[in-house]
Amino acid sequence: MNRREVLYSIAGGLAAAVGDWATVYGAGQGKRKRLGIAQFSYNIRLRAERSGRVKGRLAEPMDFLDHCHRIGAGGIQMNIGVQNRMYTRKLREKAQSYDMFIEGSAGLPRTASEVERFDATIRTAGEVGASVVRIAIGGRRYEQFDSAEKFKAFAERTAKSLQLAEPVAARHRMRLAIENHKDWRIEQMLGMLKRLDSEYVGVCVDTGNSFALLEDPMAVIEAYAPYGFAAHLKDMGVAEYKDGFLLADVTLGQGILDLPRMVRILRKARPEIQFNLEMATRDPLKVPCLTEKYWATFEDVPAFDLARTLRYVRANASPESLPKVNHLPLDELVKLEEANIKKCLAYAKEHMDL
Repeated sequence: MNRREVLYSIAGGLAAAVGDWATVYGAGQGKRKRLGIAQFSYNIRLRAERSGRVKGRLAEPMDFLDHCHRIGAGGIQMNIGVQNRMYTRKLREKAQSYDMFIEGSAGLPRTASEVERFDATIRTAGEVGASVVRIAIGGRRYEQFDSAEKFKAFAERTAKSLQLAEPVAARHRMRLAIENHKDWRIEQMLGMLKRLDSEYVGVCVDTGNSFALLEDPMAVIEAYAPYGFAAHLKDMGVAEYKDGFLLADVTLGQGILDLPRMVRILRKARPEIQFNLEMATRDPLKVPCLTEKYWATFEDVPAFDLARTLRYVRANASPESLPKVNHLPLDELVKLEEANIKKCLAYAKEHMDL
């Protein structure tokens, strides 16, 4: 390591130490936080850039940070990748100059051979000033798996991956935030965390995802709040369809969720938590909870949960207001996505002090 790299390493360590001190002692807690943006909110724009239909590089952390700063966001959550120290120093300093936070995003190592790459990803996240890396493990379990045995095997693989990842997180003093990503119900997520028993593994609390698993939205927030290292804010619209219900991302304040109350609960439990918008601009997703396949991975979900969810959907259904946008040309979708994100930022500022 040359002299410059040594200096950058020392600077990165000092920045991480300051971040830890601020978290522990509550530095700056009286300051208003601003809503950040999870990169998935720009899924359409990123697709358009990859196809060459739109100019830009929002997949590049520096450019994504610049763009989010221009529209008034308070931070970003994205996969920073593995970068050299000169790059991480520049990105950290730019975020500090903008008064923005950075959170990482990564997948878990599946085997011991992937630990080295995971370590480099976590190290890079720390060097840019992140204290949290969001972890997405699964997908929509009712689409991904067709038997309880397959989901059980997935859960066992996940446990092994967490055992590989946790020592890396502890070594770098980085908190891993597992998203409730339409995969784990409350008892499974909390059971996994308690078995691991690590101060470095918690939850990225998504306000909308678990409704697809027939869980009460407020009960989800209350259960995960003590473990909340990060949060995804989204609002949801619903309607019935023949096999279950439709679940749609809608702009904040236009859906069924009591977001201000959710934010208050999370802030009370974890004053240091940051919030990121994660809104997909797309047609509603189908949750086929009245089909046999949907139930293939659920062995002990009470009938009450299904009944409560369907009552809630019927009471709050608004089929006419659900987005129907997938047919639009790509350039129009890009503009709509940007408009949706800006509306969400404005709502968060006005109604949730974000």
